[in-house]
Amino acid sequence: MIIDFHTHVFPDQIALSTIQKLSAEIGDIYPAVTDGTVGGLLKVMDDWGIDVSVVQPVITKPSQFNTINTWAQSICSDRLISFGALYPFNDDYQAEIDFICQLGLKGIKFHAEYQDFQVDDPFMLRVYDYALSKGLILLHHAGYDPGFQAPFKSSPRQFRNIVDAMQGGVIIAAHLGGHDQWDDVEEYLVGTDIYLDTSMGLEFYPTEQFLRIVKNHGADRILFASDSPWSNASSEATLLKSLPLAKEDIDAILGGNAQRLLGI
Repeated sequence: MIIDFHTHVFPDQIALSTIQKLSAEIGDIYPAVTDGTVGGLLKVMDDWGIDVSVVQPVITKPSQFNTINTWAQSICSDRLISFGALYPFNDDYQAEIDFICQLGLKGIKFHAEYQDFQVDDPFMLRVYDYALSKGLILLHHAGYDPGFQAPFKSSPRQFRNIVDAMQGGVIIAAHLGGHDQWDDVEEYLVGTDIYLDTSMGLEFYPTEQFLRIVKNHGADRILFASDSPWSNASSEATLLKSLPLAKEDIDAILGGNAQRLLGI
């Protein structure tokens, strides 16, 4: 089974305009590989042999909470598993996390750049702690984002602060722990209790560094991901399979680890 742990889709009526807007914000440097719809994602999954995709919605203003989370629940199927979304610094975060749990969503996606917060802010540590206590998985954008200017709000050092502050639970730092910050990933995150996803992606990581991170962090804590529509899951999977890794490690990264975390 191949599970793409990091994808994005939008309601049909806004998908095209959203893709166009996001593409313009990043200067069209990552051409979209789907039209941003659920149907578009399912089509490329069929074409590319992806069994399950995990959708990662992002809330950019508090008023979107109910709409986005109820829509996220509505698209879940045997092929799509959607996380929920939460806006930072809401005093009602416990009630909102409870609502996400009631919807049956398995996790929460955060994006510190689009949501304008430092990932290790003390208030957010309380949010994470409560969400983790409810059994939710937390997935964060990590590191460089072409739509924003440095310094970025989600560094490997900050994720280390989060890991040290939490008492267990599943936390995932996307883009191998911090896009374009992989030296710091090796310094601060490798060997700690955090999962790293491979989104945006294997064509960017220095091969020897990626292999070193997998070896030293453990293949059991690496999750295959594409960040679709901004990356091609088929080419990402092909690159992973071409690397000098044990078959059991490749299988774990491509889907076994995700199956364990998601209970599927």
